[in-house]
Amino acid sequence: MTGLVWLAASMAPALAGAQGMAEGMAEGMAEVTIREYRFQPAEVKIRVGTTVRWTNEEKRTSHSLLFVAPGSVETERLFPGDSWQRKFDQPGVYPYGCGPHPEMKGVVEVSE
Repeated sequence: MTGLVWLAASMAPALAGAQGMAEGMAEGMAEVTIREYRFQPAEVKIRVGTTVRWTNEEKRTSHSLLFVAPGSVETERLFPGDSWQRKFDQPGVYPYGCGPHPEMKGVVEVSE
């Protein structure tokens, strides 16, 4: 898990997503759950400086987060109960998906 935290801190801006939309506050944290092969919510709108945390709530399936731009970085697998987080310091739109399950897609939209 420490490697995942390090990876999160070292990555360039990213994204998140799932069913619906989450709003994050500058001082807060936005939460995305991974359940039923979906990111819930699929779209997350946050302000610069907000951290997004993804938690795998599947019973038996592992997933990863694959950020398609910039840099095409993929996290290690998140097994049931695992979580991974990333702080977004730059405004932009960050689409992502699940490496082993390309039908799973999400996006993090970061504004000033």
